[in-house]
Amino acid sequence: MGRAYQNRKESMAKTSDFKAKVYSKYGREIYVCAKAGGVDPDGNLALRGLIDRAKKDQVPTHVIEKAIDKAKGGGGEDFAPARYEGFGPGNVKVIVDCLTDNPNRTFGDVRLCFTKTKCKIGTQGVVSHMFDHSAILAFKNDNEDAVLEALLTDDVDVSDIESENGLITVFTPHSEYFKAKQALLDAFGNIDFEVDEIQFLPKDSTAISGEDLEMFEKFLGMLNDLDDVQNIYHDAEY
Repeated sequence: MGRAYQNRKESMAKTSDFKAKVYSKYGREIYVCAKAGGVDPDGNLALRGLIDRAKKDQVPTHVIEKAIDKAKGGGGEDFAPARYEGFGPGNVKVIVDCLTDNPNRTFGDVRLCFTKTKCKIGTQGVVSHMFDHSAILAFKNDNEDAVLEALLTDDVDVSDIESENGLITVFTPHSEYFKAKQALLDAFGNIDFEVDEIQFLPKDSTAISGEDLEMFEKFLGMLNDLDDVQNIYHDAEY
């Protein structure tokens, strides 16, 4: 099917504090994940995936350990997820996922990014129905039939599976993430996942160019400058 998925760092401004922003985003997400599901990666598959992803993005060990230690303490900030949807230049569909300890502040900050770039923030659900909320697991393997059999044996709802250049990518509904990952680990042992994420994948794409593209890149840059923003999903095709 050839469905593209976005790297979480796509379009982030390459400024001198780029690494600090990446570390901060991972630290916050690891803290929330560990606090909600437990600090032991062996018993918290979401945390294990986050840690592996952080290491691939060269997040220092001390940043990861600090976030987990903070979760062990049980105190600290009370972050909650917040999601905003709307339309960007050229009618691009956009979903912005945040972790915030102050929803009013975060909404105001995100809304300002929309209004300053002539974008339109909408109500919840206004564009998300035009995306698939999918778990994506990619790892080195060349036996698509064996992978599919392992998933189906464990009653995993597989949306799609791709095999290309020795890499197999499995797509499932986001609600099947833990079941799918455990089924693969049980069947193939300790897998080094190239991709281990839950994302919004656009069902279609919206082509933009010229002034719309310039404004859209400005919009993404403003959003990525916000500490509360964790992920941005869109259907723009450059």
